[in-house]
Amino acid sequence: MVEPVEVANQINILGVRVHALTVALLHQQIDDEIRNGRHSLVLNVNVHCLNLAYELAWLRRLLNNARVVFCDGAGVRLGARILGYHLPQRITYADWIWQLADFCAERGHTLFLLGARPGVVQRAVERLEQRYPRLEIVGVQDGYFNKEREDSENKAVVEEINRLQPDILIVGFGMPLQERWLMENWERLDVHVALTGGAVFDYISGELRRPSSWMTNHGLEWLGRLVIEPRRLWRRYIVGNPRFLWRVLKERFNLLPGDLT
Repeated sequence: MVEPVEVANQINILGVRVHALTVALLHQQIDDEIRNGRHSLVLNVNVHCLNLAYELAWLRRLLNNARVVFCDGAGVRLGARILGYHLPQRITYADWIWQLADFCAERGHTLFLLGARPGVVQRAVERLEQRYPRLEIVGVQDGYFNKEREDSENKAVVEEINRLQPDILIVGFGMPLQERWLMENWERLDVHVALTGGAVFDYISGELRRPSSWMTNHGLEWLGRLVIEPRRLWRRYIVGNPRFLWRVLKERFNLLPGDLT
């Protein structure tokens, strides 16, 4: 892993370093990574990710060794405020992917999309290219393959990515599978920047609908997602959100374990 750069003010939440970024600054940093030929992880954190990182030391190490970690959730911004910090913007993939596609089309950066069910990622490509005709998506691969590091299917996916040498690889397996896959394969991937997008291809393709704009604009997207997918997400939000706030309050009063401070 390369040493992280000082791209912006950094804060620490539950032992994870998070950069205080706007979309403009994030685009600037990604452009810099590509133009300077770096090999950089650009990761995002929401409440679910920070809960996972609290419990999984390998995930915490991966996040803290990434070039950039940006805020992808209103709950993370709230946690930062409780700790006396300010995160200027919540950059969530369902909105940001369109801005990123526009930025890449303008700058000529190429993409490889990896993840989602068969057919879904292809529909996502169609929608992106329809809106941004100059966008160059050099390759796609659904997420239904054996992801064991030494399995032949996994090696074939890595070889295809390396053959196409995209500037940006977007991995959408969901947390923490996507982070684990990148950790295990990162040193042999020939890409400049890797991003972790979760369900981003499902949103682009229209497979998964978003909550109302009122909810997403007022820090209640989690509630809207819970209503849409209660069976899959109830534990993440009903259990996870209070657990996160409790942990942040413990950090506020210096009550966290030593390896997280």
